[in-house]
Parts: sequence; C-alpha cells; structure tokens
Amino acid sequence: MSDARPTLDGMERTAATRAFANVLVNTLIANVTTSFLWFALTFWVYIETQSVLATGIIGGAYMLFVAFFAMAFGTIVDRNRKHTVMVISSVISAVAFLVAGLLYLWQPEAALLDLGGPWFWLFSGIILFGGVIEQLRNIALSTTVTLLIPEEKRANANGLVGTVQGIAFLVTSVFSGLSIGFLGMGWTLAIAIAAMALTFVHLLFVRIPEGTPEPDPDASSALDFRGSVQAIRLAPGLFALIIFSTFNNLIGGVYMALMDPYGLTLFDAQTWGFALAFASTGFLIGGGLVAKFGLGPRPMRTMLLVVIAMGLLGSVFMLREWWPLYVIGMWAYMALVPPVEAAEQTVIQKVVPFERQGRVFGVAAAMEAAAAPITAFMIAPIAEFLIIPYMNTAEGQRQWGWLLGEGEARGIALICLFAGLIMVVAATLAFFTRSYRKLTELYAEAPEQEIDHGEEGAQASGGSADAGADHERPAGVAETRHADAPPVVPGMPPESR
Repeated sequence: MSDARPTLDGMERTAATRAFANVLVNTLIANVTTSFLWFALTFWVYIETQSVLATGIIGGAYMLFVAFFAMAFGTIVDRNRKHTVMVISSVISAVAFLVAGLLYLWQPEAALLDLGGPWFWLFSGIILFGGVIEQLRNIALSTTVTLLIPEEKRANANGLVGTVQGIAFLVTSVFSGLSIGFLGMGWTLAIAIAAMALTFVHLLFVRIPEGTPEPDPDASSALDFRGSVQAIRLAPGLFALIIFSTFNNLIGGVYMALMDPYGLTLFDAQTWGFALAFASTGFLIGGGLVAKFGLGPRPMRTMLLVVIAMGLLGSVFMLREWWPLYVIGMWAYMALVPPVEAAEQTVIQKVVPFERQGRVFGVAAAMEAAAAPITAFMIAPIAEFLIIPYMNTAEGQRQWGWLLGEGEARGIALICLFAGLIMVVAATLAFFTRSYRKLTELYAEAPEQEIDHGEEGAQASGGSADAGADHERPAGVAETRHADAPPVVPGMPPESR
C-alpha cells in the first residue's frame, strides 16, 4: 500500500505531460500561422509603399487590438475549459483569414495598398484581428501551465513556452519573406488559412484533464475588471510588476516600430527574412536555457538583471550601419526575451489563485500591449518626419556622427540608443523599490494551490487496482497540492490545511 502513491503520481504526471506537449504543439502551429501572416503583411506593405508610418501603424494597431480585447479574453479563459477556449481561438482566426482572402480576390492590389483608401485599413484590420485572437490561446496556455505542471517545474515549462514562440518566430521570419518575395500575398493568405484549419483538426484529438470551472458569483460582466483588480491586490507588489512590464513594453514599442524598416534598409525582403530567422534562434537558446535551468529562487531578480542587459544591447547594436553588428545584436536581444516573459508568468502562476489567473494575465496583457502602440504611433511619425530628416542634414551628422557613424538610417539608431539607456535606468531603479522586496518575499512564501483536474485527472490517479482505499477519491474532486507546513503570507487569504 505504501508504494501506491508514487505510482499514481507517475500516472497523473504522464497524462499531464502528454496533454501539455499536445497543447504546445498546437500552440506552435497556431503561433507560426498568425505570425507568418502578420510578418508577411508588414513586409508586403513596406515593400510596396516604402512607408515607415504604415508599418508603425500596423504594428501599433496589432498591440492596440490586444489591449482592447485582452481583459475580455482573460475572463473567457477563467469561465471556460482551456480546450474550449483554444478551439474558439482556432475557429475565429481561420474565419478571419478566410474573409481577408476573399477580400484580396475581390479588390485589386492597388486598392488594398492605398493608404488613403478604406480597403487597406479593412484588409489589414481583418488580418490583425485574426492574429489578435491568438492572444486568447496564449492566455489559456499560461493558465494551462499552472493546471498541468507542478510548481517547482513551472519556470522550466514557461521556458518551453518561450522556446515554442522562438521556433514560431524563426519559421515565420524565413517563410514570410520568402512567401512575399516569391509567391505574393494571395498564396500567403491561402497557406495561413490551411494552417489555421489544421490547428482546429489537431485540437479535436487533444484532451486536457481539467474540471469545469466554477462560476464566480462576483464576476457580473464580460470584463470583470473588479475581480482582476482584487486578485492583483491580494499579491503585494504584483501591480508594480505589471507596471514595470508595461513600461518595458513602452520602450519595446520603439524597436517594434523601427526594427523592420532598419533591417529592410540593410537587406532585401528575402535576405531580411533569413536574417530575422537567424536572430530568432536567440529565442530558442533563451527559452531552452530557462527550460533546462529555470530562473533560480528569485525570478524577479533574474528578470531585472536580464532587462538591464536588454537595454544595453538595444542601445549599441545600431551604433554602426553594419549588418553583422545588427544581426548578432538582435540575436542576443531575442535570447533575453524568454527569461523576462517566463519570470513574469512564473510569479503570477504562483501568487495568483488559479481560478483568477486568466483575468490577471488578461489585465497584464492589456496594460503591456497598450504601451507598445502608444510608442509605435508616436515614434513612427517622429522618426519619419523629424529624426531621420534631421540626421540626414550636415548639422545632425556633425553632432552625432562621432557616436553613430554614417549611413542611411542613423536617425533610427539615435532613437534606439536612447530607448535602450532608458530601459537600463528603469530596471536599475526597480531593485530599490519596496514592491520588488514585497513580491520577492511573497513568491518565496506563497503556499501551493488546489487544482481541479476533473474526471480525466481522477481517472488517471484512480485507475490502479492496487491503489487502495486510502488513496482513492471520487471523480471530479480536486487534487490538493500543498507545500509542507505552508506559512501564512501577509496579504493572502489562508489556505485550508
């Protein structure tokens, strides 16, 4: 009898690991598809119009859509089974891409590329909406890590999530450029529609052991902003973490708006796609290192140190218009992205109750996404009409040439230099805040949560005849995972012992 529990734990973990692996594969296909089409749209528009403003607006609009929908997405994730949420995401994205494809067949390319006409904005908006729905799946994936992975391995699992995102970025970086360069926008849309349909078919064969979520009596609206705020307030310092990540995205919006135009001044579309593909292997390295080694006992400290390194890199990899410096700098910068994202997810997964994590991830995604379009919408016109023309004058070259050298895109380099330095200062100051100390303490002391795995989880744990009555529990009853003698944490309700 005494040996039965390890066997059951092994069965439970095998089912959970298999489910998590299937979810990761499905997310990989979906992320590849939506990123593929979004990158392709950006390349296509810039190549045909040569407008930094247009690419900045496309990138900013994507993040604005995410900000607008993310809070509702979080509520949807908390109120429904994660498998259902992922199916909804696949269906809506596939339909959106199909509508964009029909619009492409209906209207000539000249009309779709006319920035002053309605068809450009409608066509781009439909594609971006289909891509934004992918955020619904990503929020569900973050809560699925809590559902399926033991607390001590969640940082590693979040590293795998970062690796999957890196693979998606690598694949799309290559194939978006190649697809636009050799096939055109029409065939690119056809590929995206077929791939998104594939994610739906694959989801039909995926099973996630999860109980039906209990309705939250305090959640009266689709947004449930109040419930999200309450969950954040229960974890001292968590709001400050979200604010810091929002500020980090504010600076990141500079790179989002300017990275493609800068790269396309150094390469043609096909070569730029390969350059991005190489740089995106940094995602794989960064995510793989987190998956292997985790984030250490203080993920907040790890995150701030990594952000400082990102700021330093972002300030120097455009100091000269030399493609090896730019590509290697992007590679190193992207290698640092997964640890930052994994740190935030790991903290939220531990200090926020599982039944409210979707809403908290939704609030975080909304606030962080809202920051990037603000920067993109501001920096794109400033770069195109002020900084870039100024740096092309004799005065600008004389004032900054000693630092930035010569080249066609020195205005972009100047903007990114100051953006990186601001990031370094902000992350350094965060070490000295009270919120940093409180959240670090809360993470170290927070007890393990209760997780309901539903009938499938109960069957996985109760399928052995040798388990004995002492270890049986009815189907649908929550498995309770608690740390030994969990301490009472100030600011959090006591867990049942």
